[in-house]
Order: sequence, then structure tokens, then C-alpha cells
Amino acid sequence: MTDQDKKILVVGGGISGLTAALEAAEAGHEVVLVERNPYLGGRVAQLHHYFPKLCPPYCGLEINFRRIKANERLEIITMAEVDAIKGEPGDYTVTIKQRPRYVNEKCTACDKCAQAVSATIKNPFNYGLDEVKAAYLPHELAYPYRYVIDPSIVDTEDGKKAAEACPYDAVDLDDKGQEITVEATAVVWAAGWEPYDPTKLETYNFDSSPDILTNVQFERLAAANGPTSGKLLKPSDGEPPKNVAFIQCAGSRDENHLPFCSTVCCLASLKQSTYVREQYPDSEVTIYFIDIRAMALNEDFYTKVKADEGVKFVKSKIARIETEGGKLVLQGENTATGAKFTAEHDLVVLATGMQPNTAENKIPADIAYDDYGFPISTEGVIACGTVRSPMEVANSTQDATKAALKAIQTSVRR
Repeated sequence: MTDQDKKILVVGGGISGLTAALEAAEAGHEVVLVERNPYLGGRVAQLHHYFPKLCPPYCGLEINFRRIKANERLEIITMAEVDAIKGEPGDYTVTIKQRPRYVNEKCTACDKCAQAVSATIKNPFNYGLDEVKAAYLPHELAYPYRYVIDPSIVDTEDGKKAAEACPYDAVDLDDKGQEITVEATAVVWAAGWEPYDPTKLETYNFDSSPDILTNVQFERLAAANGPTSGKLLKPSDGEPPKNVAFIQCAGSRDENHLPFCSTVCCLASLKQSTYVREQYPDSEVTIYFIDIRAMALNEDFYTKVKADEGVKFVKSKIARIETEGGKLVLQGENTATGAKFTAEHDLVVLATGMQPNTAENKIPADIAYDDYGFPISTEGVIACGTVRSPMEVANSTQDATKAALKAIQTSVRR
């Protein structure tokens, strides 16, 4: 076995994991990429636009998917999670548990299984803003391009109908999943992040109105393949919003929630304010902020948004949100003037922070974490991307390239 034949395991198929896996594979190393979702692309695939250029993410993802197809050294395992990592740098035994998909490689994405079933589930790709059939394609550019059968219908008549409707014998209701063992020289942990749970922000009463959304939900609302085909409409009544509030640091920079800055939230809200203003030129947008953090070239984007007379900036940490007569009433204090205020809006977007996936699912290895819960890399288990530290897409790809190089160095040394 040569150095190039030794496997590098990459955990997480978002933009960081994809980058690390492709860089290592294209350098000549055998790579196994594990992703817990049924598709690759992570949260980037769920974006409407990148900032500051406001271009769609599918372009970059499609290029990466082509690179995957062209590289025989890269093995993809979806709907799977790492259960155990044992050993030492250069000689790890990794146990992976793969959940059943109930659809095998014969699938042509013909949609006949979905047409045959009547049961629906909340659409995970759209953060539950709409529903999909319980036999579904995760999204239109999903890789692998294969349907998924939700476990809720496997033992029902709908499950039987899905199997009977498939002309290619691709629906396998007897799928039990499997346990996979990989011998690896290094593990790149690129498991990404979770949006902070808005229900923990008790004074914001997130569940009191469908018109209080998180920033990731709003991103799906703006997307052409989202629940409203890209039309920004209030979930409560399907009407266009006239007065939209963006609340910054919703749970971030708060010792009771996430004590750190997630770095991307300010820019995300600035970007999303342009979605509103482009669709509805007569609308009003208010961004409530502690301070705006738009570093380096992104400051130009902030300057551009700030020049829009329809976007108002109020320096305030909103204290409370109440629902009154179909309106959302915000209570706060303008920290620039010291004046307390109430303000009515018909749609509120919470800029919730980036919580590393390791906050809920620890790496199954002997790994230390910093004061904020982010993993500290070792020689053989290398954290990268947003699971290592909050960062935007461009920084994530750079961090992933660095992690791939460290993994290669471990492989060669061992």
C-alpha cells in the first residue's frame, strides 16, 4: 500500500467537507466522504444568494459535483454518521452507521413513487416552511440525484404504493441500513453548524406567529425553488410584507445563549434586506443591531445597502416581541439616544447565530473543545469550516484546503 492508497475520511458534505475531500482526492489520495443528509452541499445548497455578489450557490456546487464524478478516488456515503473513531494518527478504525434510504442505485428520479403516495412530511430542505410527499427528491440539484422514502410510510399502504409504482425496482422497503468500517490515516471533521434554536429566546415568542422567521428560513422564502417560488410573502396570510424587521444577534453575543459573534449574521441580514427592497420598492426595512460587522471588502456591500433610503438602521438590542392584532410589536431601547420605543412590523427575521454541530453531537474521539464548544484539532482529527469557528463560505473553503493538506501530511508521515 502506497501513501496515496491510504484513506482519508472526511465527515460532512457541506462546502467545507466537499472542498477538503476533493482537494485530497485530486492530490491522489483515497478519500471517503460521509454525510448525514441524503444529499451533498450542506447549508450552502439552501442559500438563495451568496454575498456580496448576490449570485446563486448552485453554480459552484454543480462544478464540485462534476469534480466528484470525475474522480474515482472519492467514495461518497450519504445518510450516515460516524459512530466511533479508534486508534491513532495514521492508523484509525472508524465505524460508520448508515441509515436506510429505502431507495437504491436503480433510481432514475422519475417521480412515480412520489405520485403514488398521499402522505406528506414537513420539508427539511425548506426548514419546515412547506410540505413534500413522503417519497421525495431532496432538491432539484441533489447529489446523489436519488429519491428518499421517509421512514413514516415504510410499513404503510403508501409505502407499498411507492414500491409498486417504481418501474425500475428502486424502492427497497426492506433496507435496514448498514454499519461500515473504514481504515483511515486522518479524519477531517467538517460537520458544519446548526442555526441556534429560536425557541430558546423566550422573550421573542418565536412560536407565537408564523411571521417570525429565522434568517435561514427567510433565505428559503426568497429562493426560486423555495416554498413560495421566490416570492416573499408572509406565511400567515400569503400577503406581501410592507414593513420588515431584521433583529441582529438573536441569541449571539449573549452569555445566556451563544457568547460569541457568528460573523456572518450582519452580512446575511444586509443581503436579505436587498431581497425585500428589490421585490417591493415601496416596502420599509429596519435593521436592529448592536454594531454592524462587515469586514474587509464586505464593507462596500454595507455602504451600498446603507445608501438605500428604504433601509433604516436602529442601534438597539430588541428586548421583546409581542403579537397584537396581526402586527408584531417590538420593544427596545435605542442605545444611541437612550430612548425606549415600540415599533410595529408585519414580518420579523431573527438573525440567529451559528452553533457548531459539535454542541449537540460530540466527535466520538478524544478531542478537546474551546470555551465556546468548538473542537480543537489534533494531528489526526482535524476540524475545519464552521464546526471549527464561525466563518463565511469563502473562508470555509480556504480552511478546508488547509485541513486537507494537514490530513495529507499525516498520511505521508505515517
